[in-house]
Amino acid sequence: MKSTAVASANIALTKYWGKRDKKLMLPQNGSVSVTLEGLTTKTTVEFDPDYKEDVFILNGEEFKEGEEKQQVVDHLNMIREMAKSDHKAKVVSESNFPTAAGLASSASGFAALSVAGAKAAGLNLDKKELSILSRRGSGSASRSVDGGFVEWQKGEKEDGSDSYAITVAPSSHWPEFRIITTIVRKGPKKVKSRAGMSQTVKTCPYYKGWLETVNEDIENVKKAIKEKNFTLLGETAEYNCLKMHATMMTTKPPIIYWEGPTLEIMHAVMNWREEGLECYFTIDAGPQVKIICLEKDVPELEKRLKDLNGVKDIVICKPGEDAELIDDHLF
Repeated sequence: MKSTAVASANIALTKYWGKRDKKLMLPQNGSVSVTLEGLTTKTTVEFDPDYKEDVFILNGEEFKEGEEKQQVVDHLNMIREMAKSDHKAKVVSESNFPTAAGLASSASGFAALSVAGAKAAGLNLDKKELSILSRRGSGSASRSVDGGFVEWQKGEKEDGSDSYAITVAPSSHWPEFRIITTIVRKGPKKVKSRAGMSQTVKTCPYYKGWLETVNEDIENVKKAIKEKNFTLLGETAEYNCLKMHATMMTTKPPIIYWEGPTLEIMHAVMNWREEGLECYFTIDAGPQVKIICLEKDVPELEKRLKDLNGVKDIVICKPGEDAELIDDHLF
């Protein structure tokens, strides 16, 4: 009744922003991502009839109440329902990167919780079923079950049975591909993604334009991945990111995740590109900038980034692997 899983964060190359069903976590649009080696969450889940209530410990801190605890309990309830069990659980989770800071911690977190929780409950779910279960905790978590380059299909069915992630290409397909994650602030963001999406869908006058153009971006990025066309991928991902943030900035009240160092890095990337150093930026719902590049340019980019005042930390990631079960339990 105890299992441990490790899952990696992912960065969307074409973004998901907005839900058509909040309860089932069904997106307004599909998305394509790359799973990141090096940004991981490890989670141990144990179901036991002796537990009187669910226990959740994240990075050494026990959450006895609040939104974080409730989301985990809700997810455990889904697993219990599938397993026809009423046993309470202990969940201990550790992430090796800042949580709630725009680094996809919920993606790796709910993917790890789903994989470990399902196994601990005696369920033998396939990747599609694990992706759907992970999606119920956090939409982007549907993409962290698979490694490499992944497409989350938005689906059409009301029950969400066709909204899950599939592999576009494994990590071995493009081994030179890199994402440099720059951390400019380690604290949690003021507006969580869930609330921000809802606000944008309700009030942004340009949201319709976002939905009308995102499918073309998805097809271009998938084509670029399959053909290893770095320029097409980078240009599409950067523009897609700017379109998403434009919808956030034009909500009521506006949501601006960028900070001074965010803009500094964005301008630097555009300047470096003009100088012949090909790299592109992408930013999720937070201030952290991820730089899309190829392995050969990492040393030069790393050196230049360290010269920027606002960069507190740098994590260099290559395409990561599938979420997996491991024997090294946290308790």
